[in-house]
Amino acid sequence: MAGGQEDDGVSDQPAPLAGIRVIESSLLGPGAITSHLADLGADVIKVEPPQGDYIREMTWPIIEGNSLLHLHIHRSKRSVVLDLRTPEGVEVYLDLARNADAVVEAMRPGALAKRGLGYDKLKAVNPRIVFCTISGYGMTGPYRDLPSHGIAYDTWAGLVPPAYDEEGFCYLPEHPSMGIHAGPLFGSFAILAGILRAREHGVGCQMEVAQSDAAAYMDWYRIETYKAYERPQSEVTGNKSDNYERRAPGTAGMKSGVRYQMYESADSHILFMASEQAFWKNFCEMVGRTDMFERWPGSKYADHAPGNREMQAELRDIFKTKSSQEWVRLGEEHNVPIAPVNTSKTIADDPQFQDRLPWIPASTLGADELPFPVKFMDAPVPEPSHAPTVGQHTDEVLSGVLGYDDECMAALREAKALG
Repeated sequence: MAGGQEDDGVSDQPAPLAGIRVIESSLLGPGAITSHLADLGADVIKVEPPQGDYIREMTWPIIEGNSLLHLHIHRSKRSVVLDLRTPEGVEVYLDLARNADAVVEAMRPGALAKRGLGYDKLKAVNPRIVFCTISGYGMTGPYRDLPSHGIAYDTWAGLVPPAYDEEGFCYLPEHPSMGIHAGPLFGSFAILAGILRAREHGVGCQMEVAQSDAAAYMDWYRIETYKAYERPQSEVTGNKSDNYERRAPGTAGMKSGVRYQMYESADSHILFMASEQAFWKNFCEMVGRTDMFERWPGSKYADHAPGNREMQAELRDIFKTKSSQEWVRLGEEHNVPIAPVNTSKTIADDPQFQDRLPWIPASTLGADELPFPVKFMDAPVPEPSHAPTVGQHTDEVLSGVLGYDDECMAALREAKALG
């Protein structure tokens, strides 16, 4: 099983999403919407045009001819080639949708409708079908027709401040991409909700998700805080520990914090989080500095001691005396919240990462990849399989799923419906 789990007697149980079939028409990153479903055992059939999805050539790194983006997003999926410019190809697509739970349009809205495969047509052959469109800016609004790539949804959502180099040129700073990951995650969650309703009531539905909407929603705390601050001070204040003074929204309000702050350790950095008085007291006792607690006892909750440079200087010197892992172990022993500060490169060396997220090896997937992050204790999560080549499973799916015989397959090839 994935993640190196030992056989505990549940390997003969079905995967969590066994029995769910999803037909996916995707281009580039939005195809991640079904990745989570495939990881949990759903049968995801990726229908590609004869030339294939050029995701295999996009971004870096390229590993033995395939992009990491493709190897990760399309693992455990099956690829079928259909030329939807042919009426025969459209009919095969309808046959696939006839007994599927969901159809995903992970590209510009309306792309399938232009081929005669819109929601109304699919619903006519399968009233229980769940039809989900995922796109950059969604199906409505003034930006709906804008061409875009993934980072645009983060800049739109206010997540990426512009940076400037030493020559004064503006550049895109390093940042975790939010929209291209959160949009598919919300979408897969909604697809499952639609499937549950369809199986219970026999009625499908149409839904759409914008990756830009998801990026903004993931940053709800800052956005909603700014909105709350539009109300008068008499109605919306800061914390009691800050004398009710309003601090900047989100993590911007942490810049001046002292008891909740990053500090340099002997070998890296740590995050110190003793904003509760009890944690602060534990820390002071742990390092033999009860004098600091007596001098700066702080409030009971949410007291970051903002702007207290004298305290910050003391803590700066204290934290430099031990390595990050030493501080983490001490924090565990004395009930003090201290966390390591990793980078995307160094996190793989962290013992918590190694315990929780063991690599799925390149020998299995073509690249070393992370496992699905939810652990099922009493059901197996299937080991992911290598992302498909273009049309790798066409014959397998059309014969095994649809029951097409050799004569039918030959006719489809003659009509060039299979590329």
